Amino acid sequence: MTTPAYDPNNIFAKILRGEIPSHQVYEDEHTIAFMDVMPQTDGHTLVLPKVPSRGLLDADPAVLGPLFTAVQKVAAAVKTAFSADGLVITQFNEPAGGQTVFHLHVHILPRYEGVPLRQHARSMADGAVLAAQAEKIRAVLRQASSGAA
Repeated sequence: MTTPAYDPNNIFAKILRGEIPSHQVYEDEHTIAFMDVMPQTDGHTLVLPKVPSRGLLDADPAVLGPLFTAVQKVAAAVKTAFSADGLVITQFNEPAGGQTVFHLHVHILPRYEGVPLRQHARSMADGAVLAAQAEKIRAVLRQASSGAA
């Protein structure tokens, strides 16, 4: 069975083109990170490459290094910003694998002992809440880039 072609009209492609707003927390020449609008936990953040690929399996291998460098950087900031006990980093491929948006992306979910995750894709989060959460992450990233501990 062949994998369908990349759809340039998926929601993440539209976000990358600036056609749909997002609560962005990080951007470099290769990647962008923003808040998931249907979060499973406070601070649920997505990191994706700017180069189109449907998922991990069709991505140019050269995209993966910069993608996971950004994932590591953003994940550290999310963990600090939300005083998380740990993190779950996930990446889904194809509908049977749980993928719902067909642009390669990585989920960063702060986790806390004894606190279950909410179900994903059930309801939209309040935009003001997401904006405040994004600012918490950006503040940690700014502090890290300034060399402050």
